[in-house]
Amino acid sequence: MKLFRFGPPDHEHPGVVLPNGQHIDVTHFGEDYDESFFAADGPARLAHWLAAHAQNCPEIEPDTRFGPCVKRPSKIICVGLNYAKHAAETNAPTPAEPILFYKATTAICGPNDNVVIPKKSEKTDWEVELAIVIGKRASYVDLDNAMDYVAGYALHNDYSERAWQLERGGQWMKGKSADTFAPLGPYLVTKDDVPEPNALPLWLTVNGERLQDSNTDDMIFDVPTLVSYISQFMTLLPGDVISTGTPAGVGLGLKPPRYLKPGDVIELGIKGLGQQRQLAVSYQ
Repeated sequence: MKLFRFGPPDHEHPGVVLPNGQHIDVTHFGEDYDESFFAADGPARLAHWLAAHAQNCPEIEPDTRFGPCVKRPSKIICVGLNYAKHAAETNAPTPAEPILFYKATTAICGPNDNVVIPKKSEKTDWEVELAIVIGKRASYVDLDNAMDYVAGYALHNDYSERAWQLERGGQWMKGKSADTFAPLGPYLVTKDDVPEPNALPLWLTVNGERLQDSNTDDMIFDVPTLVSYISQFMTLLPGDVISTGTPAGVGLGLKPPRYLKPGDVIELGIKGLGQQRQLAVSYQ
């Protein structure tokens, strides 16, 4: 099942993509896609509700804005240097354990919203990533049971200001958390429709030039490993997002490095999870 949220920023409504591709408004289901929805087995309850009510749900206009596919997760946990070729392009050693950092939830925006190059930024970079959405409270999860805690997957662009991330001291999150630096969606695709999350093609272009073109099979730590590992250090709540790292082809790794400027168009996608498009604009 594909879930999405639509409407003006901070006033989104829940939607569902039917098997025939029709996008419908499921506001009358009475819940948004937030922590309480996932905690109470929301996808299964919604599927049951749709069996009786889908035919009465209005269709969404094609030009409707998509919002982030999850409403206000309690946290976004990101994984650094999780693709072998990306680690190599940045001259970093292959991590022995997952490298974790936070991204502020205020960075979340819709998948096709503008990306705002922050004030005084000169090194804003792109990163196509597979995001895991947690389905139930997870703490000290065994590897063998890790997939039981996954609700589904989404496309995420983990924008990064490299100077702030790498040259300003401290932890990476200061370069990861500017407003609009976490476009999420368009869809949350439930895990039953993504049987092989570690074998998904993913790509990104800037102004039509394909710069990232890879597959999640290049991840050093796979989906169940990440869910289990992270749960040893913190409790994951329903709706939380784990962004699993980016493949080679980021601006930092190009020779010479290249970063975004106003007017650039960034497009990206993951097979089965949809596509995004952002226009880079200056901070005003």
